[in-house]
Amino acid sequence: MDTEILNITTIDEYNKTFGFETLHPQVSVVDFSKNGTVKPHRMNIGFYALFLKEGLCGDLLYGRGSYDYQEGTIVSYAPGQVVGLKNVKHTPRAASSIGILFSPEFIRGTSLGQRIKEFSFFSYSVNEALHLSDEEKEVVKDCIRKIQIELEHAIDKHSKRLIAMNIELLLDYCMRFYERQFITRSVVNKDALVRFEQLIDDYFLHHAQTEGLPSVAYFADKICLSANYFGDLIKKETGKSAIEYIQLKTMAIAKDMLTNSNKTVTEIAYELGFQYPQHFVRSFKKRIGCTPTEYRLQA
Repeated sequence: MDTEILNITTIDEYNKTFGFETLHPQVSVVDFSKNGTVKPHRMNIGFYALFLKEGLCGDLLYGRGSYDYQEGTIVSYAPGQVVGLKNVKHTPRAASSIGILFSPEFIRGTSLGQRIKEFSFFSYSVNEALHLSDEEKEVVKDCIRKIQIELEHAIDKHSKRLIAMNIELLLDYCMRFYERQFITRSVVNKDALVRFEQLIDDYFLHHAQTEGLPSVAYFADKICLSANYFGDLIKKETGKSAIEYIQLKTMAIAKDMLTNSNKTVTEIAYELGFQYPQHFVRSFKKRIGCTPTEYRLQA
């Protein structure tokens, strides 16, 4: 039976639910090894959260899926996501988890607020979590410690900027560590890239004419990755965004059709999934530098 989903919209509500003191209404450091109650739960959160899980306290929930994560794992969540925990393990080691919570309101008007969309890992699935080395874990803990020190300091005109800067620093480190993880998992990533290529070919062969132009989310779902993680993986492996990669592939197929078939430009446009032929012509000219008709004459 599914656990009821709690709407935890504020950091204070979260702290009260799990037994933590609220030092600041919009930012909190939570350390389950010192206090707090680990219990099964599902909740829709209204803030950003990033946790370093050092003990195996249970299976993480994200949406309706679950993941039995490894020790030394970073998981992160964004406002509006449904997250939680099941199969809770009640051991001292299980409770070893530390995290930082911060609200969208807190970062509004800060450098972090302007950059928050860059940290795409907030929209990764839990099975795409970040696995840290011992040295990386210490870097994360140090960043969180500095935030805790600021929270315990009397609030002054420097408080918000210093806390926001330290959160931003923590997220920048996580971005670096994710890039390292992409490199160390290059074989797996290349398998995903090969699968992506196969799926693109299959889509244009069997689906484009009836379903329209493909989306990044379509291919990510087929490869069982979140759209953000998939996009970052493709960018790391090819130097191009996933949407740019799809567009280039679309144009390559278009050039083949213009060269090797007698189909009209309109027919090719519809077969590739364009709703209107003029959209195909504009897209082709933007990418290739000439119209489809001009390209055919040159070929």
